Amino acid sequence: MKFWDTDDTKQVGNTLNWASSWRETLFSLLEDIPVGLCRYIASISIDGTSATTLIIDSNTGELLCRPFLYNESLPDALPIVTSIAPENHTVCSGSSTLCKLVSWWNSNNSNKGSAVLMHQSDWLLWLLHGKFGISDYNNALKVGYNPETDSYPSWLLAQPFFYLLPSVKAPGSPIGCIKEDIRLRFGFPKGCVVCTGTTDSIAAFLAARATQPGRAVTSLGSTLAIKLLSTSRIEDARFGVYSHRLDDKWLVGGASNTGGAVLRQIFTNGQLEVLSSQIDPLVPSPLDYYPLPATGERFPVADPNMMPRLHPRPESEVEYLHGILESIARIEAKGYKLLKELGATEVEEVFTAGGGAKNQVWIKIRERVLGLPVHRASQTEAAYGAALLALKGVGLQN
Repeated sequence: MKFWDTDDTKQVGNTLNWASSWRETLFSLLEDIPVGLCRYIASISIDGTSATTLIIDSNTGELLCRPFLYNESLPDALPIVTSIAPENHTVCSGSSTLCKLVSWWNSNNSNKGSAVLMHQSDWLLWLLHGKFGISDYNNALKVGYNPETDSYPSWLLAQPFFYLLPSVKAPGSPIGCIKEDIRLRFGFPKGCVVCTGTTDSIAAFLAARATQPGRAVTSLGSTLAIKLLSTSRIEDARFGVYSHRLDDKWLVGGASNTGGAVLRQIFTNGQLEVLSSQIDPLVPSPLDYYPLPATGERFPVADPNMMPRLHPRPESEVEYLHGILESIARIEAKGYKLLKELGATEVEEVFTAGGGAKNQVWIKIRERVLGLPVHRASQTEAAYGAALLALKGVGLQN
C-alpha cells in the first residue's frame, strides 16, 4: 500500500486532521479488497512519505501534536541539529525528521515521558499490528540512523530525547501478526504478518526492479525524487543528497519539490493530456523556469527560501507547458550530474515511476535533456514495491 500526504488543494498548516484522513484511507483500502481474496493475504507492508513525522503517546496511542509533513521546514531547530550532528549530515536540513523532533521537544513542556516518534508508514502499520516504536532503516535515515553500522550514532543517543527514537529493522521484516479484531473484520487468515515498510521513493525503486549499479528510477509524483543504485554511499546535506541502504548497495539520491504538484496548480489532467500531445519533444524549449508549488527547495539545491520561477508566461499554453516540463527535466539532469560529481556510480539508464510516467511526450523530453535511455517502469506504482517487501517478509519474493 502507498500513502501520501499532499494534493493540489492542501497545504502545510491547514487545520485538516491528517492522521484521521490517513487512518480512514487505510481502512477504506482494506474494505475495497474483495472478500474472496482477503483469506489469501499472507503479509502486509506500507510505504509512506519520507520525513512525515508523528509524535505519539505510547500509553494512549493519541497524537501529542499534529503531524509534521514531509516537506515542512523547521528552521528554528536547524541550529541545534547542526550543532550536534556531523557537518553536512543528512539531518542538517530544516525538513529532516530530526529537526521536526527537536522543534517539538523544545516547544513542549509536558507529556514527554511516554512519547514515541513514528514515521507515517510506521504509524499506519502500528494500527494493524499494535506494537509501538518500530521503524525501518529507510524511514529512520532522516532522524539520524546510520544504515551502514545498523545503529543510532553516539551523538544522537547522547541527546535528552533519545528515548523517543524507534527501534529499527530492515524494510520488509516481520513485526507480528495482524491484530485479531482487524483480522476478523476483514477476513484475513490466521498468521497474516505485518512487515516493516519503507519510503515512497524507495518503494517505487523496488517496483521498477532496477537491480544493477548505474540503473536509476525517477519518481514523478507530486514531487520529483531520483534514486540511483550505486556501489558508493554519498551524503551531503548542502545539496539535499543522501543514501538509503539497499541490501549490500546504496540508493543515492534526493527529492526536489518540483513535480506534479506544481503542474496541477496550473493545469487540469485533461489539459495536460491535450496540451502534451501538441508538444514536439525533440525541439528544446527556450523558456527557463524553476517550477515549485511554493517557496523552498530540497534538491539538487537545499534552499528553504528559493522562490518559484514560472514567468514569463507565453500566450500559448502549449509553449508554457513545454517550458515547465523541460525545466523539470533540467532539474532532474542537474540532480544526476551532481550525484556523479559527489562520487556515486554514473547513471546509465533511467526508469520512470509515478503519475508522470504516463506522459510519453515528457519521457521523450527527458531522454533528450538527460542524454540517456529513459523508460516507463513496467510497474510504476510505489504500492507494488511495498507488496514486494511484504512478500519478502514471509519469504515469498522471487
